[in-house]
Amino acid sequence: MNARHETSALTDGVGTGGDAHPGSGAASAPGTVAPEHGSVTGSDRATTAQAVRDWFAVRLPADWFTAVPDIQVDREEIVILGRLADPATTAGSDAERSAAAEGRIRRFREETRTRRIEIAREAEHRFRRKVSWGVACAGEAEMFTTLSVPVMTRLRQPERRVLDTLVDAGVARSRSDALAWCVRLTGENADSWLSRLRAALRQVQEVRDQGPGGPERLDNWSRPLVQTIMSAHSRALRNHQRAYA
Repeated sequence: MNARHETSALTDGVGTGGDAHPGSGAASAPGTVAPEHGSVTGSDRATTAQAVRDWFAVRLPADWFTAVPDIQVDREEIVILGRLADPATTAGSDAERSAAAEGRIRRFREETRTRRIEIAREAEHRFRRKVSWGVACAGEAEMFTTLSVPVMTRLRQPERRVLDTLVDAGVARSRSDALAWCVRLTGENADSWLSRLRAALRQVQEVRDQGPGGPERLDNWSRPLVQTIMSAHSRALRNHQRAYA
């Protein structure tokens, strides 16, 4: 699937809500879901994500997409990726079919712009997260808007040397660009493994919530399991770094 990303925040709904950015210290209005800060559990994130999906299920027009859109939520952003119906024509070359899909995406973007901005403003006010839109059609995918968020981290010298090597080799322009490259590479090569990890963490939370005595009495049981999962995560990342060293 071909994917394109655009950053047109003023025309497609990111940042149109007039609210403070997540983490700005602005008080949440009644009925809003505040962004996550400090120590946040996987259960909290799952609850927020489900609340967002339920909210959009009611707000999104039924004739926009051919299936339930994929909605991903983190602390700063809500990303909605919907699938459009394939163009009626299936004849012609790959270039012609691709052009037809791009034309359908372009029409959808223009025809739904006003309503998408209205929905984005309401969602940003309620959930204190920016909203980004994208669609897929006949193998073509396009993000109308994206949000880049700075993420701070501390690295020891061996880790910094990895980033500097990528910069010196021309793979990345800067340390921050090199770190983003590493994250993308890890995601591309470990996607199935990360999916299994997320599924395991969800199962741990479900067992805790359903077990006798509630979550508090199961802490002593679930914590070692979570630690085992995270240890496996760390080992996999170290192996990945050695493979690409």
